[in-house]
Amino acid sequence: MIFISSLKVALRALKVNKLRSFLTMLGIIIGVGAVIIMVAIGSGARQMIADQISSMGSNLIIVLPGATTAGGARSGLGGASTLTSDDAKSIKEDCPAVKEVSALWGGVTQVVYGNQNWNTSVQGITPPFFDIREWAFLSGRNFTDQEISGAAKVAIVGRTVVENLFGGENPLGQIIRIKKVPFTIIGLLTDKGQSSYGQDQDDVVYIPLTTSQKKLFGSKLPKTVRTIMVQAQDLSVMADAEKQVNNLLSQRHRTQPGQLPDFTVRNLTEIMAAAEQSAKVMSLLLGSIALVSLLVGGIGIMNIMLVSVTERTREIGIRMAVGARGRDILFQFLTESVVLSLVGGLIGIGIGILGAEITAKFTGWNVLISYWALLTSFSFAAAVGIFFGFYPAHKASRLNPIDALRYE
Repeated sequence: MIFISSLKVALRALKVNKLRSFLTMLGIIIGVGAVIIMVAIGSGARQMIADQISSMGSNLIIVLPGATTAGGARSGLGGASTLTSDDAKSIKEDCPAVKEVSALWGGVTQVVYGNQNWNTSVQGITPPFFDIREWAFLSGRNFTDQEISGAAKVAIVGRTVVENLFGGENPLGQIIRIKKVPFTIIGLLTDKGQSSYGQDQDDVVYIPLTTSQKKLFGSKLPKTVRTIMVQAQDLSVMADAEKQVNNLLSQRHRTQPGQLPDFTVRNLTEIMAAAEQSAKVMSLLLGSIALVSLLVGGIGIMNIMLVSVTERTREIGIRMAVGARGRDILFQFLTESVVLSLVGGLIGIGIGILGAEITAKFTGWNVLISYWALLTSFSFAAAVGIFFGFYPAHKASRLNPIDALRYE
C-alpha cells in the first residue's frame, strides 16, 4: 500500500514538469538504446563468424604448399607445387587422429552450357571432400571410387553456377563443357553462402581429382595437388592431428633439422576462434562505451532530483509535520528516481530495437537482438536510478521539519 501511494505521488510529481522529466530521461534513453544497438551488432558479427566456421566444416586442417628455394631465390607461400595425391593418401593411412582427407587441384576457367557461359572455379576433389566440408546434396549424388580411378567426366555444381547457366532448368543429367571437354552433371549442392574471405562458395564446379589432373589442369609433376583438406577425429585431438600431419609430411618431404618445410599446415578452427574472440572483445568494448551514456544519464537524474528536493523543501516539511517519517520521504524520492530510469529504459529498449533493425536494413550488417542484452540494459537502468537517486532522497529524508517549513 505504501509503495502504491509513493508511486502515485512520484508520477504526479513527474507530470508537473513533463519536459524536465523527459530531458532527464534522455540520457537513460540514449544509453539503453546505444547498448542494445552495439550489442546487437557485436552479437551479429559473432553469429556470422560462427556460421562461417560451420560452412567451412568442423575440425578442419588445411595443408598448403610452402615456400621453396631455387638458385638462392625463395618463392612465396604456394609458389611451387610441393604436395601430391600420395601425401593425402599417406595422411589418411598413417595419422591416427585424422578422420578424412581430400586433395584439391583445379583453377578458374570458362564453363559452357548451350549458348550460356560462366567463368567459375573448377576444382578436382575426392569423395570425402563433401563430408569434410559438411556439405549436403540438394539432389544427385557424390563421385564413386570407380569415377575417381577412371578419371570420369562427371561434375557436381554449386547453386550460383546453376543459376547462371541453367536458370530454372534442372541441371542433373545435362552436359556442360569445361575447356571444350564435355562433363555430365550428377549432383547439385545446397547453398553454402560466403566464406570468411567474402568468396561465394556456391560459385564452383567439382570434378574428380584424377580428371582435373589428367584432362584439364595438368602439371609438370604427376599427381600434383594444390591443397589437402584434413578433418580430425574430433575437436579434442586437433592439436594431435596437426602435429601428426606436420611430422609425416616432414618425413615424406625429407625436411632437414633447421630447414623450413616446403608445406604449411593451418588449423582453421583456431583461426576462426581467434576471429570470433576478436569480435566478442569488440562487442564488449562497444557495449562498455554505450554504458557510459547510462552513467551520464544517472548523473543527470541526480542533478534534477537535487533540484527537486530544493524546490519541494516546504512540501517535505509539511509531510513530516503531519507524521511522515524520514524513511517515507526517502522512499518517495527514490521511487521518483527509479520511475524516471525505468520509463527511460523502456523507451530506450524500443529505440534500441528499432535502431538495430534500421542499421541492419541500411548497412547490410548482421544484427542479433538478444533477450540478455534487453534484460541487462533494463536492469542497469534501474540500478542507475537507485544509485544516483539515493543521495538526493537521503538528503530529503534528513531535513529538519521546522527548517523545512520555514524554507521560502
